[in-house]
Amino acid sequence: MKLNRREFLKRLGALAGTLIIAKPSISQAYSKGEAPSIYATGNKANEKVWKIYEERKKKHLPPPEEPYGVLIDISKCIGCRRCEWACNEWNKNPNRPLKEFEASVHQKPSVFDKIRRPHAGNFTVVNRFYTKDGIPLYVKKQCMHCIHPACYSACLVEAYRKTPEGPVIYNKSVCLGCRYCMLACPFDIPAYEYYDPITPQITKCTMCYDRIVEGKVPACVEICTAGALTFGKRSEIIKLAWDRIGNNPGKYVPYVYGEKEVGGTSWLYISPVPFEEVGFLTEIGETPIPEYSDSFLFAVKLFEVVGAWPLVFGAYYQISRSRKKKQSINEEKGEGHGKK
Repeated sequence: MKLNRREFLKRLGALAGTLIIAKPSISQAYSKGEAPSIYATGNKANEKVWKIYEERKKKHLPPPEEPYGVLIDISKCIGCRRCEWACNEWNKNPNRPLKEFEASVHQKPSVFDKIRRPHAGNFTVVNRFYTKDGIPLYVKKQCMHCIHPACYSACLVEAYRKTPEGPVIYNKSVCLGCRYCMLACPFDIPAYEYYDPITPQITKCTMCYDRIVEGKVPACVEICTAGALTFGKRSEIIKLAWDRIGNNPGKYVPYVYGEKEVGGTSWLYISPVPFEEVGFLTEIGETPIPEYSDSFLFAVKLFEVVGAWPLVFGAYYQISRSRKKKQSINEEKGEGHGKK
């Protein structure tokens, strides 16, 4: 879809307004929690899945019949955080014994006292919310793996890919570190290793792309014993979600989060309470975010190719000219050549 400048600015303003209105509850919740870890982890998960993706592309392997998805049933999650442990274990992130994760649901103080977001050392986290009746609900948070990823659209060097299998993956070898993807993501997912001065990278959930292409389910899905996570073809996952809602009148709100949000996501949720009560953005609309930005970003990329180089050479010319002028003045003064 092509947008003219006026329409782009109009839609961008509308989106910004929506995010400003919809996001305060989440940003306020995060502000109550401790700052997430931003230290480098040396993690190679994103690098690993990108290499697998490139190898499969070279072999011209056929894509799946349709992309995969994961359904999260909030009513079934018990807050054991086994998914967090399995994610760390598979992706070789810093980890602790499984029992420590499982015990946190009963501990006081607890990790659940603060709302967390995924960060460089954790690709997924589980948060606790309370219903109006004081009943605890546990919500797993990770990359949503959008059908039309805003991170991909915002990246000037195309460091992201939406794979045919469903996962959105990241290539750190071309990343400039601009972090536009972090600003573009409506779900506040990409994290950055700010304290790695040599090779900082964006980190995020890979949806276990390396496992999916081998016929396995994501590590978090495999370890979930509560039945809160279900993996399958996205169309079948959506059908399962609506069947579960229809077969259990009054148990769930009649809505599947992620089916249509920003064009649809690979991770979907059903909930016993309105989604805004458990930390979800519910006013981000159904329009894929790239439709707001593609025309503008094309102009930016075109400028990089056509407009940036004249500026670079122009700057070089001015610097060179300044140096020659300074050298000429020094020669007239007899400086820089020793005593005569």
